[in-house]
Amino acid sequence: MIAGAARLGLGTLRRLPVDSRPLLHPGSVPAGIAHLGLGAFHRAHQAVYTEEAIARAGGDWGIVGVAPRNPDVVTTLTAQDNLFSVTTTSAQGRHTRVVGALAGTRHAAGDPAAVVALLADPAIRVVTLTVTEKAYQLDPVTGLLRPDPQVAADLRTDRAPLTVPGLLLRGLLARAAAQGPPLALVSCDNLPANGRRLRGLVEQSMAYAGVPEPLAGWVRERVTFPGTMVDRIVPASTARTLADAERALGVADLAAVAAEPYRQWVIEDDFPGGRPAWERAGAVLTADAEPWERLKLRALNGVHSAAAYLGALAGRETIADALALPHLDTVLRRLVAEDVAASFTPPEGVDVVAYGEQVLTRFANPAMHHRTLQVAMDGSQKLPQRVLHTITDLRAAGRSARWAALVVAAWLRFAQGHADDGATLPLADPLAGQIRAALAAAPATPVGAVDAVFALREVFPAEVAGDDEVRADVTGWLTALQRHGVAATLAGAR
Repeated sequence: MIAGAARLGLGTLRRLPVDSRPLLHPGSVPAGIAHLGLGAFHRAHQAVYTEEAIARAGGDWGIVGVAPRNPDVVTTLTAQDNLFSVTTTSAQGRHTRVVGALAGTRHAAGDPAAVVALLADPAIRVVTLTVTEKAYQLDPVTGLLRPDPQVAADLRTDRAPLTVPGLLLRGLLARAAAQGPPLALVSCDNLPANGRRLRGLVEQSMAYAGVPEPLAGWVRERVTFPGTMVDRIVPASTARTLADAERALGVADLAAVAAEPYRQWVIEDDFPGGRPAWERAGAVLTADAEPWERLKLRALNGVHSAAAYLGALAGRETIADALALPHLDTVLRRLVAEDVAASFTPPEGVDVVAYGEQVLTRFANPAMHHRTLQVAMDGSQKLPQRVLHTITDLRAAGRSARWAALVVAAWLRFAQGHADDGATLPLADPLAGQIRAALAAAPATPVGAVDAVFALREVFPAEVAGDDEVRADVTGWLTALQRHGVAATLAGAR
């Protein structure tokens, strides 16, 4: 931020270029949506769609954004009258626009009672979530609620809730006790069958907490869980992001985010209390989002993880840098064409190989600066739906999963902690302690490492761990990566 620069807010809107001003006047639209997870992705995706939908079709659908833990984004947005900008960035240039969809913000850890009251508020008819996979506290293999002490305390004591399951349950019970209007809970996270997963989380939470039947019955009858697929590359904001926004706007925006031009939102149309006209903003409303979820999780997120792990091992800072590695694009194309495309039935009219080509073009956008280490985070939570489900389905059909096995080997090599040049690699993962302990106790061989991590049932289902062909493929790739490094392994990949 330039010293003395004016700050984005109601008082500086007239300073903005006309085509950068928000579509909605801040504070003019009453709240109808609560959103959990006030990070960069929500601000560049659901908030943008919602603002455009309201501007084109009307409705009281302002968003109250909830930050579960970090208060900084709430402090920043409050100081800016809940305004922020999105800079759409491509090789052809940039365009920055301020978004006025937020009607307010809350900090869950600082005032959980206010969040519970928000979820029970009859004006709120839709609750959306982008809290990342790990915040659901579900085992990624079984879908069962983890035995986490914080979750247990939220569900079985009267303390103020600290976790996503606890906040949701308290809010729903308060709404049920007041016999409030129906509600849609909408997961926008990268989970397989995310609507069904969220329903399972709520039902398991009610059972664990011993919720009386009248209240539990209200939730089952009055709350829906539409599935979704969301897609837009939104890197973590940096000093460069803020500087680009300030140059474009003429004022400082400390909540600025950057995103690629491409965006997609597929939503199951099951909203008992109504919804914004998101289709007017380009969203796809459907009866079944799961084929779209599988397409994105396997052909985009799985490829993203492959590029992140192989790129980080090769010392590449960003995904675009990784895509410039000789032979990596060829390997990723074979992953999509030979493994991913053969593992599931895509949405009608979608060619998985063509979709994969579009994905590689998007990943190669040098303006995105999407760091390999950011994409590599939380691998134990991402690997099952991004890669292991592909392997499971291929093997059930009697097919090889050789290229998907390379992604598993790259993750395992990454988890061992060192890049090809010896640099230390961080393992930012909720199961980091278990993964490191398993590897430390194992023989220092590729076979020993594979045996160690395949025994982690929180990551690897029995049908994958017990498959000798998959074990052999992963061990072979890991051996090559350890002996020869990424560059030589890719060059010799057949």
